[in-house]
Amino acid sequence: MSNAYKVAILEGDAIGPEIMAQAVRVFDAVTRHRDVEFELIRAPFGAAAYFDTGKAFPEETKAICDSADAILKGPVGLSHEESQKIPVDEQPERGAILPLRARFNTYANVRPIYLSADMAHFSPLKKEVIPEGIDIILIRELVGGLYFGEKESGVNEAGKRYVKEVLEYDEDQVRQILKIGFETAQGRKKVLHNIHKSNVLKSSVFWNEILEEVRVDYPDVEVVHLLVDAAATALCLNPGQFDVMVMENMFGDILSDQGGGILGSLGLMPSACIGPDKAYYEPSHGSAPDIAGKNIANPYSMIGSVAMMLETSFNMGAEAKLVWEAMKSVFEAGYTTADLKGTGETQLLSTAEFGDKVMEKLDALLAL
Repeated sequence: MSNAYKVAILEGDAIGPEIMAQAVRVFDAVTRHRDVEFELIRAPFGAAAYFDTGKAFPEETKAICDSADAILKGPVGLSHEESQKIPVDEQPERGAILPLRARFNTYANVRPIYLSADMAHFSPLKKEVIPEGIDIILIRELVGGLYFGEKESGVNEAGKRYVKEVLEYDEDQVRQILKIGFETAQGRKKVLHNIHKSNVLKSSVFWNEILEEVRVDYPDVEVVHLLVDAAATALCLNPGQFDVMVMENMFGDILSDQGGGILGSLGLMPSACIGPDKAYYEPSHGSAPDIAGKNIANPYSMIGSVAMMLETSFNMGAEAKLVWEAMKSVFEAGYTTADLKGTGETQLLSTAEFGDKVMEKLDALLAL
């Protein structure tokens, strides 16, 4: 079969296996109704992988990811106490996530911050602030900046302990993420918010210089400059002003979590991490070890990550839209998950029950 794809499945830790179990059902549903096959190959990754193999990103998993057409990654990490049992360099964030990004140069992190008008009651923001819901695409540079710069710590000549971390970007890194921002804006409302801190950081001055060079190729896109601290305020006071936002690594890490806050839960934020040859897809939230095994985690962001994979890696945009529609229909019908605050007559669903309802709707939509 020509339409056959290999997907690496990295379940991750804590709630990871629970929400992954619901997400992979999408592949079965699509296979039943379309001329396509998905080979799902499971591989250890994260804290569980370390305790089993001594590595958070084992060689076996690297090989599976190398051979896959796309990667679906669950959240990783354990409680603070459990994490202390793992050497610092093998703790999942340093030992698994950053090496995964570096291996496939997944420089573009795309995070939709979305609530339909009928789901707006989940947001802590007042209805008059978001009368039409929320619809933002946040684009974060993912393989540069402070997170990947040179790091050192020790004791200086004065006998004082110190730490040093370097924020470094070259022009190619900045240019490629800005192009993603402009292209995304072109396909939407043709407005790009450039988030920076050029009043303090030379790195932001450099970023903006490159932006001025790139924007000449996109004359139809309006650029709005906004300092990152002002953007944090604006996300709360008037999120409707934003459509596409682009920013460097650390700013994106912080503001995307704030995006989850204005939605009412990070459980509503899937993401795509896109490189030149391959992408991986993951929820924006952590592994929530405090609720692991309770069947109450919201699988929306994990299922949504599959929808993003279908569209971005497999050119199945129509099927991806049906996945979004199926998930949205469950919430709009008055159901909720434990992480969200419903209003009126809402019925609480477990992780598996939410998956059941989504798949029932998706099956019906795919059959049309």
